[in-house]
Amino acid sequence: MRIMLIAAGTRQPRWVQDGFREYARRLRGNCTLELVEIPLGRRTSGGSARQAVEQEAGRTLRAIPRGARVVALDVKGSPWSTEQLAARLLAWMAGAAPVSLLVGGPDGLSPRVMERADERWSLSPLTLPHGLVRPLVAEALYRAWSLNQGHPYHRA
Repeated sequence: MRIMLIAAGTRQPRWVQDGFREYARRLRGNCTLELVEIPLGRRTSGGSARQAVEQEAGRTLRAIPRGARVVALDVKGSPWSTEQLAARLLAWMAGAAPVSLLVGGPDGLSPRVMERADERWSLSPLTLPHGLVRPLVAEALYRAWSLNQGHPYHRA
């Protein structure tokens, strides 16, 4: 199964890039994770944030593969435990469609992107820096995939 993390923003610190790559690399075999970076919309002193979000929306929607299952990362979405994410991974794999996980820019995802989403996933009720979301999602997917592979979830 192909999972794409489609994220607004192209200039992330090295630790964000390294963290994402490390966990994406660990996913192998029947599950792959790739990052698609969407340039941020232009934010000028005279322009509105809504215009920038709409620019990002067009780019985001074009990046979603045809027939993909779309999951918007949204603070108002459903929080999933590792076990719940593992079950979703199995369901997504059974569906055989690519999965696109969407991360908005500093002003979030536009309403038309949210309308395209099949599901909404909340990582936390906390406000997280957009860069931190990338390695966090990659690690969560890796841990859920590992659980499905029969590896122990937690070694307490």
